[in-house]
Amino acid sequence: MGLQCGIVGLPNVGKSTLFNCLSNARAQAANFPFCTIEPNVGVITVPDERLTKLTELVSPQRVVPNVIEIVDIAGLVKGASKGEGLGNQFLGNIRATNAIIHVLRCFDDDNVIHVDGSVDPIRDKEIIDTELQLKDLDSVEKKLQKVEKAAKTGDKEAKKAFDVLTAYREHLLSGKSARTAQVAEEDQEYIEDLWLLTAKPVMYVCNVGESDVNTGNAYVEKVREAVKEENAEVLIISAQIESEIAQMDTYEERQMFLDDLGLEQSGVTKLIKAAYRLLNLATYFTAGVQEVRAWTINEGFTAPQAAGVIHTDFEKGFIRAEVIKYADFVKYGSEAACKEAGKLSVEGKTYVVEDGDIMHFRFNV
Repeated sequence: MGLQCGIVGLPNVGKSTLFNCLSNARAQAANFPFCTIEPNVGVITVPDERLTKLTELVSPQRVVPNVIEIVDIAGLVKGASKGEGLGNQFLGNIRATNAIIHVLRCFDDDNVIHVDGSVDPIRDKEIIDTELQLKDLDSVEKKLQKVEKAAKTGDKEAKKAFDVLTAYREHLLSGKSARTAQVAEEDQEYIEDLWLLTAKPVMYVCNVGESDVNTGNAYVEKVREAVKEENAEVLIISAQIESEIAQMDTYEERQMFLDDLGLEQSGVTKLIKAAYRLLNLATYFTAGVQEVRAWTINEGFTAPQAAGVIHTDFEKGFIRAEVIKYADFVKYGSEAACKEAGKLSVEGKTYVVEDGDIMHFRFNV
């Protein structure tokens, strides 16, 4: 399953620098392939130490990591919701993404002029929020007009849709994003076809100077306070540090650089892992001499659903799954050794896949 995140931010907040770092294969934790679909889309590998370890143990002919697409969504200005600048293109691009990475400037630097003349991450956030909310409001009101007539005739389903859409309309009019609306989960089906921009999960990336990357600063605290009701993750990253890492040729060089800064992992790695948490995603593996591969699934997927990620036939004809826990595979060193130790379990259709499971599917179509 493909994962696509849109990266947004006003000019001179560090968005383009961060996108370039994300789109640079050398910035990743392992030497896996990288490609570019379009100038503004980077396809990057998901750093996963478990995949690296499995590769060492199995020595496969090829390794296939999970990938994530990062879309650089440019052209947002005040009035984008009305088509100003590249507004319509911007909003069309962001509609197709699974989540939003919102980059906020949280550093002072007289040499980097802010588009609005001063550093204020909350103001910047509200500019983009407002444009997205206005576009969503337009979508909600258009659907409201369609269902209103049927609702007045006594159609119960139309009446329910009208009530839910009205609740979203009022929420958006109050300057709040759809993701924070107090609407029952089962009622959210009435907006699914609208692909509301502000209903998408969001993470806020506070771009700080090098000296603040471990502790944050007053700007970061303001952001945390401002988004506390959004159930959003706030990451502290220095785009400047990431750009330096991206210039380094070897994994060892990058690790030494991070160690000197007191960082366990790069900001790029933190961001990608946070995207998985944000979207409630998990990873399972298939491991054999021909290929070691990571597969992305939703948390809570059953074994047949996980098999379907490989091919729909695997799900339709599912018989059973053979499962080895990652920790056991590492401990015993091979599938054969795990079998001998009784660490391979046979699971049926109701088995819920756990993050890190190593799986082999039996199916019949």
